[in-house]
Amino acid sequence: MPGFTELLGRFERTVSVLGRSQSTFSNYSRHVAAVSLHFGKIPTELDAEQIHDYLFYLQKKSKSPSQSYFKHTVYGLRFLLKSEGLSYGFLSLPEIKKEKKLPVVLSKQEVWQMLSCCKLLKHKILIGLLYGCGLRCLEVRNLRLCDLDFDRKQLKVVQGKGKKDRYLPLSKHLIRGLKKYIEAEKPEDFLFGEPRFDYKDYRQKGIRKQMVLSHEEFIRRFAMHILPKRFVKIRYYGFLSSTWKRLKLKNLQQNLGLQPMEKLPSKTFQPKCSCCKVGNLVTIATFDLRGPPSWFLEMSQNFEKPKI
Repeated sequence: MPGFTELLGRFERTVSVLGRSQSTFSNYSRHVAAVSLHFGKIPTELDAEQIHDYLFYLQKKSKSPSQSYFKHTVYGLRFLLKSEGLSYGFLSLPEIKKEKKLPVVLSKQEVWQMLSCCKLLKHKILIGLLYGCGLRCLEVRNLRLCDLDFDRKQLKVVQGKGKKDRYLPLSKHLIRGLKKYIEAEKPEDFLFGEPRFDYKDYRQKGIRKQMVLSHEEFIRRFAMHILPKRFVKIRYYGFLSSTWKRLKLKNLQQNLGLQPMEKLPSKTFQPKCSCCKVGNLVTIATFDLRGPPSWFLEMSQNFEKPKI
């Protein structure tokens, strides 16, 4: 599309200069690209009627009451006009009204009931910090021991939302629980530590090791194993599933004229000698818990010892 690459370059430069995050640029540029693909030209070459027709199409297409796609399209076009030095009236973009909602406040009995359901002290402290201090999940995850000030009964949030620091009060119950948790878990730097996993390193003879992952890396690896809705793992579905193989694979091979592969004979496991690491150990007899039987003792006594 002519002119889109240059337009996107200027758009990225404006987003970066104004201090917006990379996710903001990715989100807005995705919606700007959708408008360009819909009309076959860049948005600055469109008129207000075409933009209104496209926004009306998005409203009819959206099934959710929030219409988040519609809103982000308007936000992306606003930022695009700002990067091009044009006013919002150039495309007559509509005003997005903010919804006014009242917060849902739990009663003391409901909060106590929620905390009573937790079996681990760590979970109680997590919920207490989230609800008692109003922390976000990312903020409570990045809490360090140096951010806790028990003398002043306050907690410091470092670079929270909007990259802002702020202080929050700590109640006596939270301070008591935090001290008990720190004494039991003994965290080193982060209050809730980093994810740790025990695993066997088979490249080094199955030695048990411990892996420490950052929170971002743990979420990334965990998300790799989550499939979207209506998706299934191929190895457990269809003609590759074990039940299907066992029942219908032979019929399928016969209809296609294929000869089934013969199973290779299983190899008998022979452990290596622990001394020379070369020879194989051969089992002669197996003893029970009471020791060697009498016939083995008689045979060992009659066996001639080699002369040295």
